[in-house]
Amino acid sequence: MWEEIAKAACLILVIEGILPFLYPNRWRKLAAQLATVDNRTLRITGLVCMLTGASLLYLIK
Repeated sequence: MWEEIAKAACLILVIEGILPFLYPNRWRKLAAQLATVDNRTLRITGLVCMLTGASLLYLIK
């Protein structure tokens, strides 16, 4: 189980690194825009992402 978690964490790092690698200026602008978003919106977005990911994992498995 720990090996799968480590693999998943590595894949997250690869996916997270794609945008800054390919489009550094756009990524910088996006990060600046995210700094202006209120906490409630960020939390709702995070919750939706987590639920979507968990649902997709459930469907795949």
